[in-house]
Amino acid sequence: MDRLDHLEHLDKQLVDELAQVARETVRDELREQTRRQRRRATLYAASGAVALYAGAALALALGLGLAAGLPDWAAALITAVILGAAAYALRGAARPNASRLTADEAELTAAHGHTGGTPPNGPGLPYPPMPPAPPQTAVPGAGTPNAADARKPHPDDIAPEQPHHRT
Repeated sequence: MDRLDHLEHLDKQLVDELAQVARETVRDELREQTRRQRRRATLYAASGAVALYAGAALALALGLGLAAGLPDWAAALITAVILGAAAYALRGAARPNASRLTADEAELTAAHGHTGGTPPNGPGLPYPPMPPAPPQTAVPGAGTPNAADARKPHPDDIAPEQPHHRT
């Protein structure tokens, strides 16, 4: 028996070493992935900032070009209207609409009586599918308390997923 106890100690030591090696390997891999993702996120942020300044410079150039032939306030107003129209168009391109739905999405939305795949009161998650019929009760006679064959349900008859109501 002493030999078996000694082997059990070796098994535990081996398992601990393997777990430590696995933890270190996973930690190193996650550290490397995080480093790459951090670099990528930094580059995207820098790209967005430069694009913002480029857009501002373009808007300024448009406004100055218009100001050559118009009053300054009119040039600024026209530039603001053009930028607002571009923002509206980009927002519309980002939102889902009925003309870009796939056949399956169009069939689901038509079955629920609306278009766009989102609730009619605004953006959000799509409606869940509706069952063809209401759910059936787990206990016979529970849905009709005045029925002649109705009996009081036994605690073993009640499904744990169904709501419990005291009678």
